[in-house]
Amino acid sequence: MASNTTDVARERQAQERRLGRSVHYNISYIVQGAEYGTDGAIVLLHDIVAGAFAWETILPQLGGLKRAVYAIDMLGYGQSDHPWPADTSVWGHADVLALLLNDLNLRNIILVGHGLGGGVAQVLATRLYRERVAALVLIDTIAYQHVYAENWPLPDMEKRQDFDAPKETHVEDIIRDLRATLPNAVVNTRGFNDVLASYVDPWNSELGKEVLYQHIRLLIPYYVNSVSTDLRLAGKPTLIIWGEKDEANPPVYGERLHREIPNSQLVIVPDAGHLILFDAPAAVADAITRFVDGL
Repeated sequence: MASNTTDVARERQAQERRLGRSVHYNISYIVQGAEYGTDGAIVLLHDIVAGAFAWETILPQLGGLKRAVYAIDMLGYGQSDHPWPADTSVWGHADVLALLLNDLNLRNIILVGHGLGGGVAQVLATRLYRERVAALVLIDTIAYQHVYAENWPLPDMEKRQDFDAPKETHVEDIIRDLRATLPNAVVNTRGFNDVLASYVDPWNSELGKEVLYQHIRLLIPYYVNSVSTDLRLAGKPTLIIWGEKDEANPPVYGERLHREIPNSQLVIVPDAGHLILFDAPAAVADAITRFVDGL
């Protein structure tokens, strides 16, 4: 047990927060194992209302792969710039990230996306970074025309897409709603209270409110459907991981992806909701590790 603890601590010490530049934006990211080089790196893209922090429990568990791992704060999240107005649709994120990944000379990458990040990964793998993506991992991803749940991460999501919705909502109301609805995406709701602030606090300002509503407004079904339907033609080894109890993005979408993507692998994780990175980090890390080892 002591040895395992030491190994985890060593991997945590190898993590470094860095800042990149793409278009005219500052993009922040965590890199682990940079000494392994840029060829074959693993790139992690987070879900809506999250950030690179969501991968913190998983990052040390990927250390045994002996690859560089990049966990990125996408535009409008975490320590990256929070521009408003800006294009933070899946295509806008992919455009910014394609330039960043190219600048970092990341090639033959294992591209991993959770939720919204899975939609961005689909754009990169099928369009904007296709030649440099070696394999794809989609975790409880948005897919086809399903880009948001009716009542998650906020209640009445369709109404929140109205352009004037931010003007009609106070910051304190957003924070109250996030605190009430975000736990619906996990099985371990009691433990989630310990990390809830990481998901909620970034939006606790007028700017935060506007940027969050911008993210929600740009969840456009046909933006995602156009690439989900092309994954079967991309020719990328693909792993699909899904929480058995995901109510935001039900497992039926993972099953459809599995059916339509030739030779894809599907892992259904029991007792895990949509925020599977919190509910079952060990299961996610193990599935990714086995997949990468098999490439």
